Amino acid sequence: MAKISEVFGTMVFNDNIMQEKLPHDTYKKLKKSMAENKTLDRSIADVVANAMKDWAIEKGATHYTHWFQPLTGITAEKHDSFITPTGDGKVIMEFSGKELIKGEPDASSFPSGGLRATFEARGYTAWDPTSYAFIKDGTLCIPTAFCSYGGEALDKKTPLLRSMEAIDKQARRILKLFGKETAQVMTTVGAEQEYFLVDQELYYRRKDLIFTGRTLFGAKPPKGQEMEDHYFGVIKPRVSAFMKELDEELWKLGILAKTKHNEAAPAQHELAPIFTSTNLATDQNQLTMEFMKTLAGHHDLVCLLHEKPFAGVNGSGKHNNWALSTAEGENLMDPGKTPYENAQFLLFLSAVIKAVNEHQDLLRISIASAGNDHRLGANEAPPAIVSMFLGEELTEIMEAIANDTDYDGPEKVKMELGVHIMPQFSKDSTDRNRTSPFAFTGNKFEFRMLGSSQSIADPNVVLNTIVADVLSDFASELEQAEDFTSALNTLIRRVYKENKQIIFNGNNYSDEWVEEAERRGLLNLLTTADAIPRFESQKNIDLFTKHGVFSESEIISRTEILLDHYCKVLNIEALTMLEMARQDILPAAMSFSREVTETALCKKQLGITPKMEEGLATTLSKLLNSLQEKIDGLEKAILCTKEIGDVKSGAQYYKNEVCTAMEDLRTTADELEVICGKAYWPYPTYSELLFSV
Repeated sequence: MAKISEVFGTMVFNDNIMQEKLPHDTYKKLKKSMAENKTLDRSIADVVANAMKDWAIEKGATHYTHWFQPLTGITAEKHDSFITPTGDGKVIMEFSGKELIKGEPDASSFPSGGLRATFEARGYTAWDPTSYAFIKDGTLCIPTAFCSYGGEALDKKTPLLRSMEAIDKQARRILKLFGKETAQVMTTVGAEQEYFLVDQELYYRRKDLIFTGRTLFGAKPPKGQEMEDHYFGVIKPRVSAFMKELDEELWKLGILAKTKHNEAAPAQHELAPIFTSTNLATDQNQLTMEFMKTLAGHHDLVCLLHEKPFAGVNGSGKHNNWALSTAEGENLMDPGKTPYENAQFLLFLSAVIKAVNEHQDLLRISIASAGNDHRLGANEAPPAIVSMFLGEELTEIMEAIANDTDYDGPEKVKMELGVHIMPQFSKDSTDRNRTSPFAFTGNKFEFRMLGSSQSIADPNVVLNTIVADVLSDFASELEQAEDFTSALNTLIRRVYKENKQIIFNGNNYSDEWVEEAERRGLLNLLTTADAIPRFESQKNIDLFTKHGVFSESEIISRTEILLDHYCKVLNIEALTMLEMARQDILPAAMSFSREVTETALCKKQLGITPKMEEGLATTLSKLLNSLQEKIDGLEKAILCTKEIGDVKSGAQYYKNEVCTAMEDLRTTADELEVICGKAYWPYPTYSELLFSV
């Protein structure tokens, strides 16, 4: 591989390329429109488009696409070539400013949640100049927003950009009170991505993995993650080769892939990038997931991004490291060396505390999915209860402010390792809490509830908007104050006292915390079916419409889409289970049962008492009868869903009836797997899937 510095960003129409390819005046106008969030003049767009096309052709591109993120949660693209006929049987390569700025994909086949009728097909994609164009597989990809003919957002990018404008506006109001002017305040994100790798040949022998992304059946293997030997362990050669290729391809796209390692579960791994602006980080995380899945095949592997592909071991999450920064590079979430004296930081911290406490429902909604329901609260994943970890030092500071008492900062403690040759270093003032859903980690907040397959746009739309709303209230209050310092202290003290119940620095995995959270009045929305309907509450409609992030109709449509998706996912899983149980598991277990029974009969004919065979045959018979009953029960539950008229009732029914029937069927099938002979079982087992790579 060439030097990283030589390949990094080579497939991106980034700032360096723009300076090189664009006339100086055009470059300045483009950057100005990007910085001020203003529409680009058409004449400037023509120049940018032509330069972009020439650069892309130099890189081997023949097509362009408006690359967008519909409400399916994945990306979409329609490819057009640069060719234009000349009339003499030849072609020229053209790309206009109009084609750069606007596209018209068919919107009728994408989720709209009732915003439009199926026959209303027209939709628009609009260029997002704040996210760089890039080349992927010979195509110039132009990041765009996607909206309906009526102007409603049909994608994840548009609300994200709106939320970024909202928090920028309100954060600058706060900074102005501290005598600071900045061109922009932006949220930054670094999204740590967890994933599993399994052998490709084994994958294609599992219908459940193919159709649903997770194992619907599977008995526990003799060894899981209890030895804690996979976490940060030596990376195996095939996995290492995949990681190296992934790094190189991501670096070409300007993605700051930084850290890679084995995760806690067997066959589980993680990639972490350096943070960047939230909009760019969202685009790049979508690309990261796409390349993970594509490149795995080069190594006879399959990348699983489901939140819980294997029962009984760690699920896969996505840690969303969120912070606020000014255009000049000041991190507003950095407490500095003396946080007790850093009034600006304490005010922004108070805003986050209040926002998280008041909008626990929205944070839970933002990460809700059928897959994540299996992960939350199990095997090192945070629980479904939203709470905040501040750490000892910040908690003591906020308590001192609330109680109007003095705070003596902790002295730096030197770590003594007992080996003189080892270097000395200062101990951090607080430990890290890996069980917390929303933890302060030094100069940022780590939102750990996200599922590995989801777009990070949704939680960041919520984070940006809820914090923007609190900052707006803070600014309005402080702008009217006669004595700013006194009003500021009063505000911080009051906000902490009113919202401190959201702060919990202990073990979020314990049963005691569930009881304590209930006493504190915190929400415990266990499933997607419980959480999503709250999205369209009046509180949330008022919040998003106030800041122009969602219209009321967009909120209602998204509620419909999310619940419909939840029901469809569970329906596919249930149908897959039925097919596997009927066509494969039941016949396999019957064949094994017949072998056992025939062996018992042969022994009897020889005068040998077949005690073991008779006992096994009896057990198999009971389990086979139970399996058929569970198959019938699941089929009946699925048939009943057709009688349900609305998605809210449907979601509750799937949660209560279909999921229960699925679990019952799995329990019996997994018992059969344990006692059936290996030669009879139709699928690769957990032992093979988790330990074959």
